[in-house]
Amino acid sequence: MNDTNILEHITRLVDEEQKLRANPGASEESRHTLRQVEEQLDQCWDLLRQRRARREFGQDPDSAAVRDVRTVEGYEG
Repeated sequence: MNDTNILEHITRLVDEEQKLRANPGASEESRHTLRQVEEQLDQCWDLLRQRRARREFGQDPDSAAVRDVRTVEGYEG
């Protein structure tokens, strides 16, 4: 997956997230789906950051890998 594919996937996920958030009285299933979309977005942004960092430091961006949700969600800023 290249940067363009990742950004396209992020765009689709953001669209889905916005649709889910537009329904404040959402079902439990919708809230669960929203959480999954948020996690996938975090993973995609993390992957894109990894790829950009590898490229910046002369490494192969294709060696970046999607990290598990626990790792990505556990970051503290």
